Amino acid sequence: MPISVQVTRGLLTAQGEREVVPRIAAALLEVHGLAGSEFMRKNVIGHLQVLDEGAVYVAGSAQSLAIIEVKVPSVTFRERAAQQRFVEAVTNIVDEAKAGSHPKERTFVSVSHALDGAWGIAGKAYTNAELGSAISGAAAG
Repeated sequence: MPISVQVTRGLLTAQGEREVVPRIAAALLEVHGLAGSEFMRKNVIGHLQVLDEGAVYVAGSAQSLAIIEVKVPSVTFRERAAQQRFVEAVTNIVDEAKAGSHPKERTFVSVSHALDGAWGIAGKAYTNAELGSAISGAAAG
């Protein structure tokens, strides 16, 4: 499940830059009760992109900005409570990792769903049911 984090240069501390993606990955797994799933842990991936201030705009002017985008299978985030917990957790992760003043109002979280059957890992297209079986099988194995 790819996680893309885009932040303005200087928004996060050096430690925050190292930890933000792993912490968001942990939050994603925790919200879905999958923190112990080895199959999921190795397939929740991500990257951090640090953008120069002149490349990031809010209300037409250069300002700090954090954008977190997560792509997931369509079976995830079906419950409203899970959606809210995840968005709140990610916003707090960014807030805790910030280097200076950056308001939570400029942290945006977005989740996109893949079509059932169009989630691919290592050349295999998984349906939601197949993902469930892979997660269960990894937990049993």
